[in-house]
Formats: sequence, C-alpha cells, structure tokens
Amino acid sequence: MSDLFDLPLTTLDGQPTTLAVYRGQVLLIVNVASRCGFTPQYAGLQTLYQTYQERGFTVLGFPCNQFARQEPGDAAEIRRFCSTRYNVTFPIFEKLKVNGADTHPLYRLLKAAAPGTLGSTAIKWNFTKFLVDRNGQIVKRFGPLTSPAALGQAIERLLTP
Repeated sequence: MSDLFDLPLTTLDGQPTTLAVYRGQVLLIVNVASRCGFTPQYAGLQTLYQTYQERGFTVLGFPCNQFARQEPGDAAEIRRFCSTRYNVTFPIFEKLKVNGADTHPLYRLLKAAAPGTLGSTAIKWNFTKFLVDRNGQIVKRFGPLTSPAALGQAIERLLTP
C-alpha cells in the first residue's frame, strides 16, 4: 500500500505537491462540492479547522464533480466560492475523481483502508470524510450525513497525546 504522504497531488493553483507537508498532523480529507445539499458543511469544516489548527489538525478539501455535476466550476470559481461564501482558509486541491476507473490514487487508498457501510468502497456522495491520524493511518470514514460538528470528539482523541 502506498504511503498517504507520498501520493502526487495538485493544488487548486495547479502546483504539483504531496501531503508530506502535513506529516505529523491529524487530517480530515473531504470530497467537496459547491452545488450540493451538503455544501453548507463548508462552514462546519472551517470551524473545525480554526478550532484545532493550532494543535496540529488540518482539513483538506478535494472538489469532485462526479455526483450530479455539483462542482462544475474551474479552479478560480471554486476558490472564489469557497473564500467569499464560506471564508474557507483550509487547503483546497484540484478537482479529482473519487470513484470509477479514473479514481485518484489518494481515494483508492482511503477507500481501501476505510470501507463504507456493509464494506462498500464506493464514495456515495460529496462530503464523505476520512479521518487520518498523525502517522498517516486512516482511522475512520464518515458519510455525508455526519456533520463536521459531530467529529469533535474523534478529532480530540487523535490530538491528545
């Protein structure tokens, strides 16, 4: 299995990167979209980020247009939406695919390590969340119905030495 921190990614600005800069932090990896019924979760994700950032926690957003074309915009539109509508300051990456033959390697890894209900690996909708510990181990998968506010205790457990 690949190391989560070594997988190639691209920032929303088009720069190649990896998650290596987040090594040692607790991460919440989320596939996001601007035209989804769950889009208001951006506010809760930003609150989590602001609450726990100083203790080594980061939210990472990955726009996805695979569910009813709910993220049709380009990078500039996504950035503008996130900053003006929800004051998002956590990192957002370029759009990627979370299901199908072109699934990004990050999501292949996440889904294999933390299957969903009844062992399903497919991502069912936007705002599926994966909680990752400081060592890059995928701890738990949360469906879109789980609000960011409900994740506080799980995040606290991983942040407390």
